[in-house]
Amino acid sequence: MTVWKNVLKDPRLLRFGMNVWPPFVGAGIVVEELAADYTYVRVALKPTIFNRNYVGTHFGGSLFAMTDPFFMLMLIRNMGSHYYVWDRSARIDFIAPGKGRVFSEMRITADDLKEMREATASGEKFERDFETEIKEEDGSIVAKVSKRIYARLKPEHRPRA
Repeated sequence: MTVWKNVLKDPRLLRFGMNVWPPFVGAGIVVEELAADYTYVRVALKPTIFNRNYVGTHFGGSLFAMTDPFFMLMLIRNMGSHYYVWDRSARIDFIAPGKGRVFSEMRITADDLKEMREATASGEKFERDFETEIKEEDGSIVAKVSKRIYARLKPEHRPRA
């Protein structure tokens, strides 16, 4: 088992690990909260000289990076070891320049998990978009992010024909 799989089992350890992970540290990304049941995460990005672009706003790559792994990680943990869960694709729409501290809150619900389990029960693949917004502290939207997630039962757990 990889180190990350062991870290993923404990939300406090995962949060700590993400907060000292060099790509997040360098970009100024901080995981502020990770729910014990892996259904909610709040991530912030503070402006630094390392994440500002030519015009003095947040670098788009840093804005995207702050949301990148979380839907997949939350779903891996909640779906369990019988499932493959991968990021399939992603899209970010920049709405307004981000100049100050920004944050994003990502959630998955019991209904999301039920939908995924029902759709994959026969062994079929499932793909769905999960969306979040990146906001300034005053609530104004800086960007909208959509992550397409793939899920499927592993072959040994699929129903036999």
